Amino acid sequence: MARIIVVTSGKGGVGKTTSSAAIATGLAKQGKKTVVIDFDIGLRNLDLIMGCERRVVYDFVNVIQGDATLNQALIKDKRTENLYILPASQTRDKDALTREGVEKVLNELGEMDFDFVVCDSPAGIETGALMALYFADEAIITTNPEVSSVRDSDRILGILSSKSRRAEQGKDPIKEHLLLTRYNPGRVSRGDMLSMEDVLEILRIPLVGVIPEDQSVLRASNQGEPVILDLESDAGKAYDDTVNRLLGEERPFRFIEEEKKGFLKRLFGG
Repeated sequence: MARIIVVTSGKGGVGKTTSSAAIATGLAKQGKKTVVIDFDIGLRNLDLIMGCERRVVYDFVNVIQGDATLNQALIKDKRTENLYILPASQTRDKDALTREGVEKVLNELGEMDFDFVVCDSPAGIETGALMALYFADEAIITTNPEVSSVRDSDRILGILSSKSRRAEQGKDPIKEHLLLTRYNPGRVSRGDMLSMEDVLEILRIPLVGVIPEDQSVLRASNQGEPVILDLESDAGKAYDDTVNRLLGEERPFRFIEEEKKGFLKRLFGG
């Protein structure tokens, strides 16, 4: 059975699609057959971050409505073996995603021997988000270390515990993971940001990753390349750690302490 992981957040702009792309790519690099699905109907951008926007012929809604088969719509990633993308539709009709339609696609993916289905959910609680959350086995709640972002994430946790298929069927609850993005220890120590400990204290769910604020994320997005492929970058290393934790490996958390500047750096700046 494929593990269905939804990457979600309470508000936009926290790096959810970047995280979906990086995590799906990381899982595929570990030899896991993985598909990443864009649930953001009308605001398609996963294909841009994955660098496959020119290869989109059919999309998620085409498959649901029977205009294309799943095989026709799936895009095989050119860089990473075992990785496939199912892009979102550009239609403005949010009701194009039906529960029956989404279930049919997820069941079909299960029959195609996928190990992981990563669902890139829109922010908040609109239709696409509720669909992705409903079918999840696991959820990665993505948040910035800011009060409004953390508070909105708390609302998502409430939905996960009450409005999922697992909750309805009385199964084990959705396994929750916290992913803290754009973390800057310097700004934390100046009091401009919540600390990792603050966020954990408020949300009280297990931490799966801390992604540092890093220019390479923007650079990778602009190049249409998941940042996890840039293992020279701090963000790439942090996403790689995150994927390994998802697969059950113990990894120490990096990039959570402020870097101490050496004597020469302090003397000459930099």
